[in-house]
Amino acid sequence: MFTGIIQNVGQIERASAMGEDIQLSISCAKLNLQEVSIGDSIAVNGVCLTAISLNDTHFEAHVSKETLSVTVGLDKPNAVNLEKALRLSDRLGGHLVSGHVDGVGEVVHFEPLGDCWRLDIRAPHAISKYIAVKGSICINGVSLTVNSVAGDVFSMNLIPHTLENTTLKFLNVGSFVNLEVDQIARYVERMAEWQMESNTKNNKAETL
Repeated sequence: MFTGIIQNVGQIERASAMGEDIQLSISCAKLNLQEVSIGDSIAVNGVCLTAISLNDTHFEAHVSKETLSVTVGLDKPNAVNLEKALRLSDRLGGHLVSGHVDGVGEVVHFEPLGDCWRLDIRAPHAISKYIAVKGSICINGVSLTVNSVAGDVFSMNLIPHTLENTTLKFLNVGSFVNLEVDQIARYVERMAEWQMESNTKNNKAETL
């Protein structure tokens, strides 16, 4: 699990093809990899990956064909948001993030708004129902609060600190981003579905 609070902006230095998969070599001098062991999870642009080798300034991770097919930003050298897995003793500064991307969104608006920047993203229709005003959303691994929702498009305000310390400053209209919705919304939906299924079964039983 993660929190969506970025600990370091790293750099994919190499993305080597391994059949239909790839292996990444990522530099991250400020991430403090001394606390990380082989087999530990690290979120890379919001995607949970496993460290398969590491030293003080770099780690490598294997990315499967399936992961590549449902995410963006992992297939070539570029800057990436990094976060080590959450420990039970850590503060939960953002919100609970699994690192399992729900869909890819498209930036449709990005402009200054006072000292901040307004960011509008169009989400895949299938996950739009999970995005709510004042709810949490994870964008390329960054925990953000939703300000407004209109159909499949939702907007957020990015403060200067977020821009300075994440890769979101590199976004442009037309950029694609990894999205993970708040897990609580999925649990609420499933409980509602279960209740409806249970009521339907009970109603059928009463008519027999």
